Amino acid sequence: MHNLSTTVIDAIQDKKGRRITEIDLSSIESAPASGFVICEGNSTSQVSAIADNIREEVYRQTGLKPYNYDGYRNSQWIVIDYGTLMVHVFLPDVREYYNIEDLWSDAGITNIPDLD
Repeated sequence: MHNLSTTVIDAIQDKKGRRITEIDLSSIESAPASGFVICEGNSTSQVSAIADNIREEVYRQTGLKPYNYDGYRNSQWIVIDYGTLMVHVFLPDVREYYNIEDLWSDAGITNIPDLD
């Protein structure tokens, strides 16, 4: 079976999402999931397009549907919950404001290079 976070990262890159970060939370008991994937889009329409593509590609490749997702109303921060993996798609300034990477700085953090 295709790795879920790999599928998510490929779907983000398909829509030119940037600053992709993978956070391994599996060793942190209080974490809401065993992993996060965080990225950003330059506009609300790009944030929506990235989130849509993640949901479509994950379903197409793995058959998984998210347990929940939220944020489409203003598309500044969309979160998609796959249970073990939570995906956060941000506008850059909203990402800076919430700074999730710092909240989980004791976790394993991997920065995925931008494709261009």
